[in-house]
Amino acid sequence: MSDSQTPVMQHDIVMTEALARLNPTLVQQVDEALARVGAFGEVRLVVVKGRLRFIQVMKSESVQGY
Repeated sequence: MSDSQTPVMQHDIVMTEALARLNPTLVQQVDEALARVGAFGEVRLVVVKGRLRFIQVMKSESVQGY
């Protein structure tokens, strides 16, 4: 299944307090980054002046023989 065919899952989340830094769009972007990272890798959130400015995705690949 390609990325364009990925089914959309609806999750209803009840928050007891409003999020201080994230809005629904940013949560979606972080979720997409986590989906792109694959089986191994890192997702880093870069904060500048108290605001989320960048999402870095680093994918890792296994070396043959390990």
